[in-house]
Amino acid sequence: MTRLRLGPLLRHVDDTTATIWVETESAATVSVVAGERSGSARTFSAHGHHYALVGVEGFRPGTSTSYTVHVDGEQVWPETEPEHAAFGPSVIATLEPGRPLRMAFGSCRVSISHDEQGIAEHGVDALRAYALRLAGVTPEDEKSQPDSRRPDLVLFLGDQVYADETSPRMKDFIEQRRDPQEAPWYELKDFEEYAHLYRLAWSDPANRWLLSTLPSAMIFDDHDIRDDWNTSVDWRRKMEATSWWHDRVVGGLGAYWVYQHLGNLAPADLAEDPLWQHISSYDGDAELDITTELDNLADAADQHPDSYRWSYAREFDTQARLVVVDSRAARVLQPDRRSILDEAEMEWLDDRMRGDVDHLIVGTSLPFLMAPALHHVEAFGEALAEGAWGRQLGKLGERLRRVADLEHWAAFEEGFVRLATMTTEVAAGERGRAPGTVTFLSGDVHHSYVAEAWPDPASGKQLSSAVVQAVCSPIRNPLPSVMRTFVHMAALGAARPTGRLLGGKVPRSPLRWRLTKGPWYDNNLAVLELRGSGMRLWWSRGDVTGRPPDLPTLQLVASADVGG
Repeated sequence: MTRLRLGPLLRHVDDTTATIWVETESAATVSVVAGERSGSARTFSAHGHHYALVGVEGFRPGTSTSYTVHVDGEQVWPETEPEHAAFGPSVIATLEPGRPLRMAFGSCRVSISHDEQGIAEHGVDALRAYALRLAGVTPEDEKSQPDSRRPDLVLFLGDQVYADETSPRMKDFIEQRRDPQEAPWYELKDFEEYAHLYRLAWSDPANRWLLSTLPSAMIFDDHDIRDDWNTSVDWRRKMEATSWWHDRVVGGLGAYWVYQHLGNLAPADLAEDPLWQHISSYDGDAELDITTELDNLADAADQHPDSYRWSYAREFDTQARLVVVDSRAARVLQPDRRSILDEAEMEWLDDRMRGDVDHLIVGTSLPFLMAPALHHVEAFGEALAEGAWGRQLGKLGERLRRVADLEHWAAFEEGFVRLATMTTEVAAGERGRAPGTVTFLSGDVHHSYVAEAWPDPASGKQLSSAVVQAVCSPIRNPLPSVMRTFVHMAALGAARPTGRLLGGKVPRSPLRWRLTKGPWYDNNLAVLELRGSGMRLWWSRGDVTGRPPDLPTLQLVASADVGG
């Protein structure tokens, strides 16, 4: 049996360095060898599981180097079984300054089988179809992307795992541990169940190979913890009154730190993380166990969101800045001062909403610019909950907010307007040189689209940047058919200033926008490529027509050119 339990995942890669994440079966020293370069690290443990994040330095920019993984001197990756061998070596491809950035993105992927039944229930896994195409296992469809060049990274915008809607295999694991007739039933209970859920999500051979060779960045959304996570104060009080919520949120956030967040950080940012400092400076004889420290971090992050920041940013020379925003855990939910980001998080974001790059890209799991009618409904719901039409209707509004999932940026209008104001200032050249585009990448809503925005004429602003919202959702978890007509109708028309529409009950939006592409509902993965002052985006899906269900081809769904 291999000593490698999960991974490797290729995480942060720049022009000269790379980090590789693994989970091993036991305490060990993990080494990564890439040509003449190598790095090693001892594992640390949490809740009986063993992890390592290995850094490798000294690469030349713009090079591609195959690598192997060794556990206590034994090579464990690439694996030699036929199901893995078809995908070829895993490689570390470093960034090349000046080369146009190409980035894949998407959200919402359930871990269901890839047989006929799985496809009938949830469609084709677009990520897996993409992996098969990049590996050369399935034939090339020239329309699926402009050329065969791999993206420089993939950005997962939430719901990589579903803690509340579990698969048959996850249910089997739960049944082996506890009685699912008792709370929290077939939902996840603790860190141990999260560890198994991540293993199910990342161990399919095709996806495992893809994650080993395509650098990844990630952020959570609600299903990583639970549907409607932090929608309202009523929702939170209801959860905290249960006997199981504390273990769920502590286990979920702790697992997120280990499995997703740790690899998001550049070496300089890692060095500033207190828990990572503890791990990296440890020189004891036995393996370091961080269970207590990890649980304490997760508990504090849940109860006091300003105690830990999940958001992060990356610079791609002067070509682009990527700012990935936590729009779930950093919320303020008190009705008298509701905000999608607390003040510390908003100030952090404000500092990074600056120009002097060719493109400013903001990743947020929840779409910033929604279909116009949906935005107005959510803004109305917030005004109602805030008591704009009286206390009794305010109580109704708070219940409506939770029942109808009114919890996107539009349902936190003050925060929406603050970010929209930052956006118009950047695009008008008031925060440094105006970028070619200010682009929001999002997921969550189980349909995909492109929206383009312009300033409210009353503001008197002239924008030099294209302001764009691009959504790719889902990777694999289609929207029920009954919802599609409603979404299609909501996408019609343009978003008007909400302050005017609601009689001044909410702040007036400095932006107007309309959907220029979509919506569409395929399971898909999107890719953007920067092109001078503009960009091209395309969405691709897996198709099994006339093919075995586990060998989908990759087909183009839609494309868009913006800016430039």
